[in-house]
Amino acid sequence: MQSGKARTRKWLLEYEPETPRQIEPLMGWTASSDMRSQVILEFDTLEEAIAYAKKNGIPYQLFEPHKPTPKSKAYSDNFRFGRKIPWTH
Repeated sequence: MQSGKARTRKWLLEYEPETPRQIEPLMGWTASSDMRSQVILEFDTLEEAIAYAKKNGIPYQLFEPHKPTPKSKAYSDNFRFGRKIPWTH
């Protein structure tokens, strides 16, 4: 399966949880009464996200996007002799 790169160029603002998650007794799922945990805001630029956070008095942390690791060009490269990391099951 391949993951697409759609909507990966946006900056996200996610709220920190105000209350810890609790285990729901009937099904055993984790639940929270914090409605802000469901809100994710998208911004086109970093400057827009910072300006919104400052305007609304929201403390923020910046996490830089991860650089993708280079992938093999062909399926057969997974099994070639000179591979740096040996292939295992």
